[in-house]
Amino acid sequence: MQDATMVVPPWFEPLLTTSFFNVCRVHGDAARSECNMFCLDCNEDAFCFYCRSSRHKDHRVIQIRRSSYHDVVRVSEIQKVLDISGVQTYVINSARVLFLNERPQPKSGKGVAHICEICGRSLLDPFRFCSLGCKLVGIKRNGDLDSKNETPTMEGMSRRLVSSRHHQEEELREGSQQDMYPATPSPPASNARRRKGIPHRAPFAS
Repeated sequence: MQDATMVVPPWFEPLLTTSFFNVCRVHGDAARSECNMFCLDCNEDAFCFYCRSSRHKDHRVIQIRRSSYHDVVRVSEIQKVLDISGVQTYVINSARVLFLNERPQPKSGKGVAHICEICGRSLLDPFRFCSLGCKLVGIKRNGDLDSKNETPTMEGMSRRLVSSRHHQEEELREGSQQDMYPATPSPPASNARRRKGIPHRAPFAS
């Protein structure tokens, strides 16, 4: 079994335990003062846009985003520095993302075909983990995770995207001002035709 320290970057676990989206103590009055960035080279606390320009200009930095109060990272950013095979991805606002950590499990419907190997959360595709956090647990338990084929076919993913789009929207968009899924407005109710009032005749002149 491969030693977990050989496959886990030193910044991986700190990334998962870092608290994001607090207001920067230095640039709190600025417009972009949320601490939603993490430096893979410094491996320290989250920081804001302005701290990046002044302290992490030439470093490897990834940006964390949010969906329904849960931290996510874009696949296009994280896959450059980490093996993300086996982790369920979601398409949110035209961007493919991963959740950083395990989320509370909603009630699963009957006949769920795919579940996370670590927390048992229902998955949309034949992946092994629901989040990067669950993959880290899997690495610590099993070492090298390349023994299984986790990647679903494009055809299967296309079918899933159509059939489960409503489920994803309900789960990922609720209750967050920073949600990547804009809430779908309810269709306006059709106006029923109003009955014309009965005309009243003017009283007869005496």
